[in-house]
Amino acid sequence: YGGMGLDFSYSIAVAEELGNIHCGGIPMAIGVQVGMATPALTRFGSHELKKQFLVPTIAGDFVACLGVSEAGAGSDVANIKTTAVRKGDEYVINGGKMWITSGTQADWMCLLANTSEGPPHRNKSLICLPMNLPGIHVARKIDKLGMRSSDTAQIFFEDVRVPCKNLIGEEGKGFTYQMLQFQEERLWGVATALTPLEAIIQETIDYTRQREVFGQPVLHNQTVHFRLAELATEVELLRSLLHRAVALYVEGNDVTKFASMAKLKAGRLTREVTDSCLQFWGGMGFTSEVLVSRFYRDFRLMSIGGGTDETMLSIICKYMEILPRK
Repeated sequence: YGGMGLDFSYSIAVAEELGNIHCGGIPMAIGVQVGMATPALTRFGSHELKKQFLVPTIAGDFVACLGVSEAGAGSDVANIKTTAVRKGDEYVINGGKMWITSGTQADWMCLLANTSEGPPHRNKSLICLPMNLPGIHVARKIDKLGMRSSDTAQIFFEDVRVPCKNLIGEEGKGFTYQMLQFQEERLWGVATALTPLEAIIQETIDYTRQREVFGQPVLHNQTVHFRLAELATEVELLRSLLHRAVALYVEGNDVTKFASMAKLKAGRLTREVTDSCLQFWGGMGFTSEVLVSRFYRDFRLMSIGGGTDETMLSIICKYMEILPRK
């Protein structure tokens, strides 16, 4: 379908390199295109659906977005309210989506919607939804703390009609497909953080080496150089966990637990590194002129987007069989 036919480890290599872009928004937008809105279509979509949506997306002619989160259901995917009711050979879609990356400019959406009244994990389906259909209203571009170069939209659907052939895979399997899709999303997100974290630590070393306070470089204070050594060690540990998870995934294993662990660690470590390093920049760290302050804002999303830290902990507990049953 226009791709190179390489395995997922190559996507992760690309994601790590995209970390050389000095902002979070651009790698995230690319990530939505290649690792968040398209894996389910690639794996489960019909040949016709792939020709219509996947081919132009791979070519870069279409912008894709992922429609899962809603105003009342973010990480709680089972609680989404958007419906797609089958009428003849069409679905009629009503509801809305929130926090949709690339939503104001997307050509199509990989939409998760309720297609029946059944149990919440078996009543959802994924649908390829062209964004130029009547009844689709892009309400606003959301003003955010960070990731400011990435457009994030609130979108409403009012009696939007889409052909039933736009269904990805089987009806009612959408929740399962989306959980699989999330694994690639979370691993991609972790990979994009590694290079910036290294850059932040190195820039902080360079700055504190030349910045003098009380007659000596800031870096010469043991609390500073010890802390930077600790942070560099944590980044390497995260890289090892990511690469182990990716290797297992490429071999065909379920890596939900390891992907969740990596995502959890990345969310916490990005906050830890940016906060600690910003402190060592002093007043300069509180300006918009330096890289550390930009990533301090951009990376705060890592603990929220694609599943919160708390959701990752619940998933890990489930796989450890220590999560209390309802």
